[in-house]
Amino acid sequence: MSVRDVVQAAAGALGESTYIEDVFSTYLYTGNSSTQTITNGIDLAGEGGLVWIKSRSQTTWHRLVTTTLGNNNDLSSNSTAGLDSNNIVNSFNSNGFTLNTGNDTNINTYTYASWTFRKAEKFFDVVTYTGNGVAGRQIPHNLGSVPGCIIIKQTDSTGYWGVYHRSLPNDGNGVESQSLLLNSTTNAGGFGMLDIHANQTSEYFQTKRGTAGDWNTNGATYVAYLFAHDAGGFGDDGNQNVISCGSYTGNGISTGPTVTLGYEPQWLLIKKSSVSGTSWTILDNMRGLSYTGNLNELLPNVSNAENSLIQSSGVFPTATGFSINTSNGVFNESSSTYIYIAIRRGPMKTPESGTEVFSANSYTSAPSSGTQVSTGFPVDMQIKRENQPSPTTKDNYAVSRLTGVSSNTTNSGSYLLTNSTQAETATGAYTRYWNNTGFQTSSNDQGNPYVYWSFGRAPGFFDVVCYTGTGVARTVSHNLGVVPEMMIVKCRNVGYSWTVYTQPTGNGNTILLNGDGSAGGSNLWNYTSPTDSVFSVGSAANINGSGNTFVAYLFATCPGVSKVGSYTGTAATQQINCGFTGGARFVLIKRTDSTGDWYVWDSARGIVAGNDPYLRLNSTAAEVTNTDYVDTYSAGFEISSTAPAAINANGGTFIFLAIA
Repeated sequence: MSVRDVVQAAAGALGESTYIEDVFSTYLYTGNSSTQTITNGIDLAGEGGLVWIKSRSQTTWHRLVTTTLGNNNDLSSNSTAGLDSNNIVNSFNSNGFTLNTGNDTNINTYTYASWTFRKAEKFFDVVTYTGNGVAGRQIPHNLGSVPGCIIIKQTDSTGYWGVYHRSLPNDGNGVESQSLLLNSTTNAGGFGMLDIHANQTSEYFQTKRGTAGDWNTNGATYVAYLFAHDAGGFGDDGNQNVISCGSYTGNGISTGPTVTLGYEPQWLLIKKSSVSGTSWTILDNMRGLSYTGNLNELLPNVSNAENSLIQSSGVFPTATGFSINTSNGVFNESSSTYIYIAIRRGPMKTPESGTEVFSANSYTSAPSSGTQVSTGFPVDMQIKRENQPSPTTKDNYAVSRLTGVSSNTTNSGSYLLTNSTQAETATGAYTRYWNNTGFQTSSNDQGNPYVYWSFGRAPGFFDVVCYTGTGVARTVSHNLGVVPEMMIVKCRNVGYSWTVYTQPTGNGNTILLNGDGSAGGSNLWNYTSPTDSVFSVGSAANINGSGNTFVAYLFATCPGVSKVGSYTGTAATQQINCGFTGGARFVLIKRTDSTGDWYVWDSARGIVAGNDPYLRLNSTAAEVTNTDYVDTYSAGFEISSTAPAAINANGGTFIFLAIA
């Protein structure tokens, strides 16, 4: 057992959590009208929490089920109705929950989103209580920090969903905090909910000092959902925030306000609080919270199916928060106030196995369109290639979650070509239904042989960053958590070459991914090496042109998982030690002192003692199957003596990326 496992086990024994992926999950699924188990890694059986489910494809009620109220009972955020017994959840499990049959959360072919919040200090808590009609009542909780937001609902009768939020003002008389109604589009007002902010503590929340209101009626029963705010308690050092309850003011222009959280969000709840008429909105990165593409919103106060907005009319996540890129009133009406709850993107854990973050899938004849391909993790970036043998020539398609992929069972999404300078193509049938465990094959794939290289973002291994150029040398934030050793950058809106930084070639050189040339002198990186939080770019148009949009793929050496390195050719057989125990499943090699292609091997097509098929990221050339240039080696990979100069020239210099 590793040190990290010991720490996690100890934390779990105390009922606490260290990482966001242990306490929150957005999980997409398709109903089957039969008992269905959702495995999202959240311990609901042992720790308790909330499961919130909504159909994406159909008009159905939001269903909220908590361990506190029991798996057979639910509430609906779009209704004032009290507790209902729809038997939505069959059981709360140690790694998720199991759905029952015969209800609107598991109808055959309907698509759904589920959000699971585990009870954990400094993140989330659920409290039930019986009203006593006494103003100023103090109700204990176990959040371990001052709540940033509290949502309360009467369970034994009809009643509004009251929302307390730390960003809403106190009333003019100092009696209560203004509040909102989750089941309504009304603006913030005095709904007789909770006392002023100063009277909410890390141990209890306090009802209004005036009349008891609708949230402490004598004899009535209630449930309260409590959300923390910037309370720390997470990450390896226990000091990182994972949830924030804040606000921003709209400016009414297309370049709207930017919110700084200190992390990239994966889930947002947003509501215009100062003016009536606007719904609550839930956004998440599994359904399209990205830098481009469609923004798919679900509205807690109505039963509507998912609404797809053009992302230019929405919200962009950044490495340190999110930005508003619209002038519409939903997110950015001039001078209006908006409140939000933001939850940090995971994972926060450093991976310990390559299978946690990388998958190679190859088919001699791809399955029919819509076939689910399992990777075992949510894919964040993928390169796909039709790998028919000579003389067929095909492009290499690069797609990523942040630049817009399909989270639905339809073909859509944008792509770039690693073998071309071509700008991003905004739509195409190249992505389909990226969910928690893999992806579906698209209509373009069916019947043809394809290889898919899928990568998951994780600290110490891989990160994806989108940014907009300024034309002035600058730094760009990232969340890799360590110093990037390889950075691959492409301008998305203009047809420039792909530029590559590697630690072995240094910050004064660049390699082109879409070419076969050697590393050449360049100021693209502003002659500054990256750090564990930022990388530097110069003023050139192809790396930082004013108004141009870019995507950057960042890789690092993660012990036992990946290795970014270099070697000197010998023209003889040599073993490249990557620190692995079961050999490399993916190998990318490029010569840097002279010409040479970007060669790719993977274990799905074969890294064996005999012939090993290879493809080239910079080329449309067909797969080559009759060569033996790379062989198996338990600690990494082996370069054969038969390899050409582009792979093993005596005295030549080479860079590589290997993944276990």
